[in-house]
Amino acid sequence: QVQLVESGGGLVQAGGSLRLSCVASGRTFSSLGMGWFRQTPGKEREFVAAINWSGDNQNYAASVKGRFTISRDNAKNTVYLQMNSLKSEGTAGYYCAASAAAWGSSSASGYDYWGQGTQVTVSS
Repeated sequence: QVQLVESGGGLVQAGGSLRLSCVASGRTFSSLGMGWFRQTPGKEREFVAAINWSGDNQNYAASVKGRFTISRDNAKNTVYLQMNSLKSEGTAGYYCAASAAAWGSSSASGYDYWGQGTQVTVSS
């Protein structure tokens, strides 16, 4: 089992920045692929970014590429999502996910564990 706890969400103006964190426990973090997804009410969970077990491969949704950066610190069992130039459409619950596959999928079905989410609200 893996437990994931996100933090760092909040209210930010359009054009601003936030950094989300997700701390994992319960399994060797460095063996896991990690991802961030987001979801708004009534919509399906949407892929944002993923990173492989070592951190040397990242994958981004087209809508956030160039503005968001995913990274990880295996010594701290933590994955981050740096979000810059936020837009109002970035308002959503953001969820951290862990995959035993280690390489980090862009599909929600590729993940085995999920956090409870952290809310990001971007005001225009």
